[in-house]
Amino acid sequence: MRAKIYLLGGLILLIVAAVVSKQVFIIVGESEQVIVTQFGEYIRTIQKPGLAFKTPFLHSSIRFDRRILVSDAPEAEYLSQDKKRLVADPITRWRIADPLKFFKTVRDESGARARLDDLVFSELRSEVASHTFATVIGTKREAIMDNVAKSVRTKAGEFGIEVVDVRIKRADLPKEVQQSVFARMQAEREREAKRYRSEGEEEANKLRSQTDKERTIVLAEAEQDAQKLRGEGDATATRIYAEAYGKDPEFYRFVRSLQSYELFLGKRSTLLLSADSPLFNYLGGPRPQGAKLPVGDKTK
Repeated sequence: MRAKIYLLGGLILLIVAAVVSKQVFIIVGESEQVIVTQFGEYIRTIQKPGLAFKTPFLHSSIRFDRRILVSDAPEAEYLSQDKKRLVADPITRWRIADPLKFFKTVRDESGARARLDDLVFSELRSEVASHTFATVIGTKREAIMDNVAKSVRTKAGEFGIEVVDVRIKRADLPKEVQQSVFARMQAEREREAKRYRSEGEEEANKLRSQTDKERTIVLAEAEQDAQKLRGEGDATATRIYAEAYGKDPEFYRFVRSLQSYELFLGKRSTLLLSADSPLFNYLGGPRPQGAKLPVGDKTK
């Protein structure tokens, strides 16, 4: 019975110690920062992780995150300098720099996000209004967002908030005008394509005309060279024939007769000729003086 009493007493002491320690000690994590108040009045700020003390039942602790937080504002519509509507979806990264000022002005993270979204919307609207649509979605987009972040950072400092940066996840046209813009872009691209095709066809015709001209010139020059070469060949052949005939007329007639036989006599040729036909003078024996030349021999 006594052991049970001791056990119950020990449990009661542990419970009391736990309650008292919770009222006496403040455990601050690495990702936390704490402000201590007494009946709503500020006492101090604890930003170092570890164990801190407070007065039991008098002091209260309020914890805040010390990590970088993200505020993802809903997409909104903006008007550019050239009166074009733009839908943007900004995102803000921030941290709690002054817990006391943060607690006094916005109370908690949800209040801070609401204030930041308002600031980002206002500054982004002003910045977009001073630039054209092409500039906002083009190469100067990063510089524009840097200006927005700088302005928001200055104003957010009043709430104990340090703005790290502001960026746009998406910048686009409103859905109701996207189709018309895409149709206009398609028409422009088709017009460009037709122009390029027309220019290409014109250039192709020029090249074909130039090629046909060069081809005609080349063929004419080639034909001229061929006629010249044929004339030179015929002249050379005539000279050679004349020289050969002058050296040995009888032998020349004999060779020409053999060439004539080769032209009209095939492997199975059949000819009906008289016995005294001059066609086979050189095949039948020596050709007598004054005999006629074989058929096909035009040499005199």
